Amino acid sequence: MPETTHAAGAAARIVTCPACGKAVEWVAENHYRPFCSARCKGVDLGAWASDQYRIAAKEEPKPEDQSE
Repeated sequence: MPETTHAAGAAARIVTCPACGKAVEWVAENHYRPFCSARCKGVDLGAWASDQYRIAAKEEPKPEDQSE
């Protein structure tokens, strides 16, 4: 994807859509950034809502009762 120049004279930053991998310009006009479209944004939201994104953690041992 060719770089485009904006009013500030700087080239637009190109990022990868987290859902489909398509190259996307990081510009204010892109209302779906960092996604390329409403569909990819919705797919990601659905993944969060259905608990597809998880952080692995080890279960901590419970402390024994020390009241005696």
